[in-house]
Amino acid sequence: MVALVALVAVVLLVAACSGAPAPVAPAELADSVGIDAVYGHLAELQDIADEHDGNRADGSPGFQSSVDYVANTLREQGFDVETPEFQRLSGAVGGDPALTVSGRTHRVTQASLLVTTPPGGLRAITLRPPRFAGCSDADYGAMTVKGAITVVDDTGCSIVDKQNVALAQGAVGMLVVSEASPAQPTGAPAGLFPPSYYRQLTLPVGIIATEADAALRRTTAPVRLELDNEPVMTTSRNVIAQTKTGDPSNVVMVGAHLDSVRSGPGINDNGSGVAAVLETATQLGARPQISNAVRFAFWGAEEIGLEGSRNYLRSLDEGQLADIALYLNVDVIGSPNAGYFTDDGDESAQTAPRPVPPGSAGIERTLAAQLNTAGVRPADIPLGRTTDYAPFMVAGIPIGGVTTGSSQRKTEVQQRLWGGQAGVAFDPNYHTPRDTLDNIDRDALAVMASTVAFAVGVYAQQIGGVNGVPARDQRDHRTP
Repeated sequence: MVALVALVAVVLLVAACSGAPAPVAPAELADSVGIDAVYGHLAELQDIADEHDGNRADGSPGFQSSVDYVANTLREQGFDVETPEFQRLSGAVGGDPALTVSGRTHRVTQASLLVTTPPGGLRAITLRPPRFAGCSDADYGAMTVKGAITVVDDTGCSIVDKQNVALAQGAVGMLVVSEASPAQPTGAPAGLFPPSYYRQLTLPVGIIATEADAALRRTTAPVRLELDNEPVMTTSRNVIAQTKTGDPSNVVMVGAHLDSVRSGPGINDNGSGVAAVLETATQLGARPQISNAVRFAFWGAEEIGLEGSRNYLRSLDEGQLADIALYLNVDVIGSPNAGYFTDDGDESAQTAPRPVPPGSAGIERTLAAQLNTAGVRPADIPLGRTTDYAPFMVAGIPIGGVTTGSSQRKTEVQQRLWGGQAGVAFDPNYHTPRDTLDNIDRDALAVMASTVAFAVGVYAQQIGGVNGVPARDQRDHRTP
C-alpha cells in the first residue's frame, strides 16, 4: 500500500512538472460551475428574447440568435461545433380534405400532411378486414384488398402498424374509424398516434367518424378520398460539440433544449438547462484529461414535439448510436418554488412502469447522491414522453436528468422537504411571458447546475461500476 501511494505521488509530480492537465475530478468540476457564470448565460438569453419579440421560439430570429450565442461560446473554448439542420412540420396550407360517399361529402382528417392524394382525389372501393383492427395479415384472412381503400378501427395497434399491414396487402389508401383526430388525439386509444407517426406514413390515410363509416357500410360503389392539405416545413437546427479527448466509442451525452415557447422568453424553460450545460462545457474544456468523450447537445424544436433530439438520433448510423453510453437531460432547473427531482431511472415512482434502458437506475443514484451531498433531499419524478430523454429511451440508451419542476403543484410533504409554497406550481410562470430572469431561483439553479457537472465528471472518467451503464459490446441501441 505504501508503495502504491508513493507511485501515485510520483505520477502526479511528473504530470505537474510536465505541465500536463490533471485528470478531471467530478467534485472539482462541480465546484467550478459557479452560479454567477450560469446566471450570466441566462442574462444573455434574456437579452436575446428582449431583442426578438419576447421569445426564442424555434424558427424565430430569437432562436437563431440563441444558436449563435451557444455555438460561439463553445468555439471560444476550443470546441469544434456543428449546427446540423433538420426539417420539421410546422403547419399546412390550402386543401379541404373530404370523403365523398354516394354523392355526399363527409369530414375526414388527413393523418399525415406529408402524404396527399393525387389531384382530384383517390377513387376506389372500400373494404374492411374481418377483424376490424387490421393489425396483422391474419386480420385480413383470405380477403384481398389490392387496389382498394381499407377501412379499420382505432384499436389494437398504432396507425403506423395498421398502414404497414394494409400496404403489404396491396391497399392504395386507408381510413381509420375514430372520433379522435391527429389534431385532437386525446380521445384516441393510447398508442394510436405514436411520436412522429406522420413521418412513417406513406399511404394516404384519413381519420373518419362513425357517421362516415355508417355511410361506407351502405355502399359497395367506389368512393372518393381527397387529402389535399400541403405541408409547411420549417428548418431548425441543433448545436452539437464534443471533447477532443476521451474514448469516442463511449460517449457521455448531456443536453438541454434551446427553444422557448412563443408565449415567453423561456428563461427557466429551458434557458436554465442550457446555461448549466453550456457552463459545464466551458469549465470542462475541449481537451480535458478524461477517459470517455463528452458530447454537449442543445436541441431545437423540443417545444414542437422533441423534433430536434429525435431527428438527431435518426441521423446516426448503427455504430454511432452504439457509441452513446448514456444521455443526461437538463430541463427546467431554476423554478421559483423549486423541488429537487431526479428522473425516475429505477421506476420507483411509476404508476404504470415502462421499459427503461439498463443503466438508468445507476444514473439516478449518481445524481441523487450528489444532491444529498449538496444538502437537499431529492425525489423521483415519473418519466414521461414530453422531454428530450424520451427519444433516447426509445433508442435503448440509458437516461437520467434533473429538474426543479414546472406546472405540477407542490404538495405539503414537498413543502416540508424543500420549503416554498404548497398548492402552488413549482414554476407558476411556466410557458408564460413571466418566465424571465427575475423569476429564477438562484439557489436551486446553483445546486442543480453543479449536480449536472458532477455527473458529467463521473461518467467522463468511468461508465462501469455499481452505478454504471452497459459496456460498448453489450449495448442494444436502435433508431427511435
